[in-house]
Amino acid sequence: MSRVDDYLIAALKALPSKPDDRAKQSEKKAYSEAMSAGVALALATELRARGMTEARPARPGEPGLSGAERRLAGGIGAKKVDVTWATEESGLLLGISVKTINFCDGRTGNYQKNLTNRRGDMLAEALTLHRRFPYAVVAGFLFLDMGARFDQTAKRKSTFDNAFPRLRLFTGRHDPAGRDEQYERLYLVLVDAGQARPVFECYHVCEPETAVLLSDVMDDLVGLVAERNFDFYEAADGRVARV
Repeated sequence: MSRVDDYLIAALKALPSKPDDRAKQSEKKAYSEAMSAGVALALATELRARGMTEARPARPGEPGLSGAERRLAGGIGAKKVDVTWATEESGLLLGISVKTINFCDGRTGNYQKNLTNRRGDMLAEALTLHRRFPYAVVAGFLFLDMGARFDQTAKRKSTFDNAFPRLRLFTGRHDPAGRDEQYERLYLVLVDAGQARPVFECYHVCEPETAVLLSDVMDDLVGLVAERNFDFYEAADGRVARV
């Protein structure tokens, strides 16, 4: 178990009890927002441990850092970004979007109803950030309740299986001149937070058969950031350091 796994599990354990699928929309929204905030804090804490000392959000009281998500000027309007590493000299270096689908639809009994909406939200975020900061590395994490793996019927695949072909077109931005709506990296994370020890599985949206280690994901993002900013940073042992 890696350090970032421990951070994420601690964040999931700190969540309130998950409301029932039939609960009020306001209750479900509050739970999803709490999960997004907890995940964002876990990822930002890991980034700071990897040398990105200005990464936000941070816990209350951490010197020089804000506990809130950062609001950034974008190419098509200002945008709040869940996790950011930005400096005065370079602007946005790394942005991470965190979205969740935690509840199945009461009518259909599956999790797919919100998949298109979440995809649209994520693409708009990548678009506006890349228009303003074309060299920024932008990653996305879509958290799906573990039930999304098992909501298939005789006529349709599970939401988990359906998510991959709907998302893979929007990852793999290898060139700063590439498509603005693409993410450099985009991941699906199955999560069951309703246990004494929460569990999660992370998948790149191009590889539905093979789970990836979250520590390897973070290593990859560190390497991408250093590659895009070679005059200032280099990557070594999963950390960024000034050249």
